[in-house]
Amino acid sequence: MEFVTLIGTLAAAASTISFVPQAWKIIKQRRTRDISIGTYSLTVTGFGLWLTYGILRDEWPLIVPNVLCLAISAFILVMSLLPQREKDAVADVLDPAIEASPHKTGP
Repeated sequence: MEFVTLIGTLAAAASTISFVPQAWKIIKQRRTRDISIGTYSLTVTGFGLWLTYGILRDEWPLIVPNVLCLAISAFILVMSLLPQREKDAVADVLDPAIEASPHKTGP
């Protein structure tokens, strides 16, 4: 693999993976109180624009990681905007093993 391609691949992987711990923490703890909606709104917009740019240029190295980053960061943003009951419902579907979480509110 060419050095430049390797660097680009590692950068795309690091960018994509960087959102996974935050998304998983939200699922486990069912809390988004400390998430900046403004930051994630800009992040989602940025990934959407990078994705559009990649599609218009037909460049898969831009399309694939930006699809993944957009999906994960949009999940974080949406979870931040949802009322607690709906957050719990989504988290229950994604990680049913912790349905009886002490952070869970409601019945």
